[in-house]
Amino acid sequence: MEKKESRPIAVIECCEEIPCNPCMSACPHHAIVIEGGIHHIPQLKPELCVGCGICVARCSGQAIFVVGQEQDYEVVSFPYEMLPLPEKGMIVDGTDREGQTVCQGEILKVMIAKNFDHTTVVTLKVPLGKEDTVRGFRFREDR
Repeated sequence: MEKKESRPIAVIECCEEIPCNPCMSACPHHAIVIEGGIHHIPQLKPELCVGCGICVARCSGQAIFVVGQEQDYEVVSFPYEMLPLPEKGMIVDGTDREGQTVCQGEILKVMIAKNFDHTTVVTLKVPLGKEDTVRGFRFREDR
């Protein structure tokens, strides 16, 4: 089994072999490469990734996330392009790619930056072991 990184690091879940490379162009650390031409799936060079999240916002397929471990919880950063925006401290339902609730989470950050190309990046605190499943969130009905 591969040793898991505890520092924030990008996770690429791109499954489309289409002509696309904004993630590679956006990475200031050259941690994303597309070998064999633009039609191939991007690969991460983990030793170069600093977990900045620029690639998360730039991926038009919303297929890149940043995950990392803090003391006794995991963090997942993902693109968010809807309104209303969540607020720091909100308790939400962490969801998988199909929109099914996986766990409860807390909004840690809502990042809006000019170089994020009009995409907000939300960072969610989730229980240990849920970082590989949580890929979004839903506002709780009891908010």
